[in-house]
Amino acid sequence: MNPNIFREYDIRGVVERDLPPETVRTLGRAFGSLAASRGARTCALGRDCRLSSPRLAAEFAEGLVAAGLEVLDGGQIPTPLLYFAVRHLRADAGAMITGSHNPPEYNGFKVQIGTDSLYGPGIQELRARIERGEFVSGSGSRREVDVVGPYIEYVSANIRPARRGLRVVVDAGNGVAGPVAIPLMRALGWSPIELYCEPDGSFPNHHPDPTALENLEDLIARVKAEQADLGVAYDGDGDRLGAVDEAGRVVYGDKLLLLLARQVLREQPGAAVIGEVKCSQTLFDDVRKRGGRPILWRTGHSLIKAKMKEEGAVLAGEMSGHLFFAHRYLGYDDAIYASLRLLEVVAEARGPFSSLLADVPRTVTTPEIRVDCPDETKFEVVRRVQQAYRSRPGVRLVDIDGARVHFPSGWGLVRASNTQPVLVLRFEADTERNLQAIRDDVERTIARAKREEPPAGACV
Repeated sequence: MNPNIFREYDIRGVVERDLPPETVRTLGRAFGSLAASRGARTCALGRDCRLSSPRLAAEFAEGLVAAGLEVLDGGQIPTPLLYFAVRHLRADAGAMITGSHNPPEYNGFKVQIGTDSLYGPGIQELRARIERGEFVSGSGSRREVDVVGPYIEYVSANIRPARRGLRVVVDAGNGVAGPVAIPLMRALGWSPIELYCEPDGSFPNHHPDPTALENLEDLIARVKAEQADLGVAYDGDGDRLGAVDEAGRVVYGDKLLLLLARQVLREQPGAAVIGEVKCSQTLFDDVRKRGGRPILWRTGHSLIKAKMKEEGAVLAGEMSGHLFFAHRYLGYDDAIYASLRLLEVVAEARGPFSSLLADVPRTVTTPEIRVDCPDETKFEVVRRVQQAYRSRPGVRLVDIDGARVHFPSGWGLVRASNTQPVLVLRFEADTERNLQAIRDDVERTIARAKREEPPAGACV
């Protein structure tokens, strides 16, 4: 078994190379054994529409059954509906077969015990159990369950019906979100215009990743052509959201979170709102200005969910489009539900979508910049960057996830990716000139940290 399939937040690999049938059955039996050791008797199961997902789901279920669990099979559903199924069916565990936004040849498994996702040490514990051959044996079962119907009923009861019939273009990227989102929008009184809403695991139109601008080109064109009020896009398994306004301008994850936070704070004054380290400072300033409690936290959906529970936060989000609601909802990332909350906000506004951000201070930002750096050296490089700024006068270092360095006119971020051999950089400032100055400063500091490394570990 390839040890590299055990990632920070999930188990993932190239299907033909890394996930042959016996490996998948072993993974299912190991997870079932781990869950059973913690008292689990039932496990909800779901899968996305990737061409390999039916096979992987069947084989993983065989492993769960061999460990003595009752498998509650929801079939082809978005990842948020798997989270919903665990709660609705009162399942003791959950497993989602999904490749998320990875290329079509990839697939993987997101697993949870109770409502807590397995990540980091939990994933490694699963790997260690396999290496030790530590399995339990039992005689479980598998039965099909309806998740979509109860989900639509639950969500409909927690979204205010449309005050005006917004026209919204919906690009599901041929993932699994379309067949759930479209009926919901119609039931609530909006007018969805479908774009690539038929599930097709070959993803024939574009890659289902709404954070990449090239994947939003068709959505932008359709919004303009239809003179729609806005457009929304989902990733392949429906847990990340992209959006464009009525003019086809992209509204990124931190700005979506800002708009949603304003609505939440009107309904629940003083609420805690979590944003990850790549989010704009305007988000945190706006939450504070409106009486909320802004919390800057680490990147990673599992880490965000855990922090929400710890802080009692009712809303959280990431630049990647993961948006988490515990306000009128269940506390996890759900792009379908988040898009409906966004439609609520736009429908209740007096002006167009774009007008809702008109009072947010204008800043200059970079996209996420990725700098190659080997896995064995990337964390040490970041540690040295942290050390360089920790004693620097006139700056403020936030070191919860890499180094987010606050200057008088903006900030710069350096963090090590948990999933790839890269450093992730992002910058924000009040002017182009100050942005460049901050970027130059941070990149010089990285270069110095890099030179301290042995030649074999140098970043490029």
